[in-house]
Amino acid sequence: MSMTTPEETVLEKTKQRLAEQVIQFFQHQMPFNTHLGMQVSVENDDQVTIRLPWQNTLTGNSIHQILHGGVTASMLDTVGGLTAILHAIRNLEADGITDFESKFRNMGTIDMRVDYLRPGKGEVFIATAQVIRKGNKVAVCRMELHNESGTHIAFGTGTYMVG
Repeated sequence: MSMTTPEETVLEKTKQRLAEQVIQFFQHQMPFNTHLGMQVSVENDDQVTIRLPWQNTLTGNSIHQILHGGVTASMLDTVGGLTAILHAIRNLEADGITDFESKFRNMGTIDMRVDYLRPGKGEVFIATAQVIRKGNKVAVCRMELHNESGTHIAFGTGTYMVG
């Protein structure tokens, strides 16, 4: 049985606080995310989900009432970036905590590819992501967008600067 030291407990609490601050930043302090109406939630083990209820202002094809491709890409990029950052926080060592704020300023998308599989029809759009590779400075994520019925609308691959 392994015992948790007080230093490990403090480190875990600090990581949790950092993660909560980043989530709040993405949800409430990024003007474009709030403009679109993105709703961020994080479940067990840092599984990020972004939900976006349908609004007529998100229409890309007004004849068929289809979600704009830019909104799709924005959701995928946001969920990928947030997932990469939370993964980086979870793997921080004690000596990295003090540097995190300066590192956070330099985090961002390096590259992203979106594959549109079906028209974006639905009442709610749900984006999820997972880290498929994490290095010291770069993370690669695989993102998916579905509607409330589970129809797979798009997927993406994003490369994010995280170190």
